[in-house]
Amino acid sequence: MLSRNRSAPRRIAARGTAMAAMAAVMAVITGLAAAPAVHASPSAEGALRWAPCDDPEKPGAECATLSVPVDWNHPDGPGTDLAVARRKATDPGARVGSMVFGPGGPGDSGVAMVVGRIGRFSPEVRRRFDIVGFDPRGVGGSNPVTCSGALLAERPSPELRSQADFDATMAYNRRLRADCRARTGPVFDHLDTSQTVRDVDALRAALGERQLTFHGSSYGTLLGAQYAETYPRRVRAMVLESVMDHSVRTTRHFLRSEAATAEDSFQEFVKWCDGAADCALHGRDVRAVWQGLLGRAGRGELADPAKPGAPLSSADLVNKTAFRSFYQADYAGLAKAIAGMEASGPLPASPTSVAPLPAATPVFCSDWHLPVRDYREYASLVAEMNTTAPDLPYLLPIHMAAACLGAPTANPQHRLDVRGAPPILLSNALHDPATGHPWAVSVARQLGRSGVLLTYEGHGHGSVTSGPCMEEAVDSYLTDLTVPPPSTHCPAVPF
Repeated sequence: MLSRNRSAPRRIAARGTAMAAMAAVMAVITGLAAAPAVHASPSAEGALRWAPCDDPEKPGAECATLSVPVDWNHPDGPGTDLAVARRKATDPGARVGSMVFGPGGPGDSGVAMVVGRIGRFSPEVRRRFDIVGFDPRGVGGSNPVTCSGALLAERPSPELRSQADFDATMAYNRRLRADCRARTGPVFDHLDTSQTVRDVDALRAALGERQLTFHGSSYGTLLGAQYAETYPRRVRAMVLESVMDHSVRTTRHFLRSEAATAEDSFQEFVKWCDGAADCALHGRDVRAVWQGLLGRAGRGELADPAKPGAPLSSADLVNKTAFRSFYQADYAGLAKAIAGMEASGPLPASPTSVAPLPAATPVFCSDWHLPVRDYREYASLVAEMNTTAPDLPYLLPIHMAAACLGAPTANPQHRLDVRGAPPILLSNALHDPATGHPWAVSVARQLGRSGVLLTYEGHGHGSVTSGPCMEEAVDSYLTDLTVPPPSTHCPAVPF
């Protein structure tokens, strides 16, 4: 679900596509909007003007911009530009078409993925498809959300202790939203996924594709699922990897489910270390060592390995050290890091700062209605999370809930209503630390006859290239539309 924020390339070539191109794409979109079936796509020549991306160290990618309305409910109003990148199929004679990648986060850059991390996709997918990534509105090269650095640095800790703290957080959130809105412009109030769904359909039309082939990862699965809900007959093939369940309606249910899936990964780490002779903590009480580090971090006495002399906060210990390792299923690296921090000398006790949340937080807030009435309810939610995940206090989801207090929600949670879509392949690890397997099961059920769940019996956030079983199943689906049998499981790849 909530992946690490990655910086996008700041300079994108070929940014000169303007309102005439947008008008051409708009004609395609508005002409199809009410159609129950997909018709032959009109030519979108000129809508995307490709040129080499401005990154000489990673040649081969092409970049462009796509102009779209700020608000699709008022398509004749102001426009905004989306940064787009592609790498052409390595075997043009076997090319199937374009595959659009929906990045995670929110806040990840699809342009950066295509330009710098194309190895994230399998060789067969790279051979058969032009892989196209984009920066969602408000992110990277697509009118990024901009806020005062000084104000971001004042963000209050999510460890609220009183109603006064709760009120102060609400007031701070109002100030921050006003500041970000003023600096970002009108797109700030139109960052929700329902708007991005329309952006993706504009991109499909600009690419000249009659139907969409899509791979959404983590937060990008919310985008893919809502695209299928909005334009079911425009879907050719869709992979939803590490699946978010946007039907989780209550704040308590959302936070409890996120805590449970993170704690599952911690338990898997302990289990692995108990049985792995090469674990740096093998033969020791891993939980006791970890709790000792949490205590030192809470007192400001734990040194940050990445910043000599600076303290590592308990939030960063949980979210940047443990959680990041769970994402990558890097249990050996986590054990080594814990052992190193335990052996480090204590720092003099000092307060630890709270790092600002990424500017893409408004995207999350616009998609998730997570109300909290007052401090008493907030404290109850924190207590329930800490009971559910006793090894991982103040996980990132409670930070997000605190950051969204008082924020308006344009695209609140709902159950999917997808009618007429072809088979959609959902891919999820059994032990995913952020988007738990139960979420994937739930979304597959909501998709009904269209939902096909492929389970990786291993660990980590992301699974489509986790071993030959997973890779071959996903590749066959994307290239030949061959759907694996329902409830297919693929074995875990050994660490």
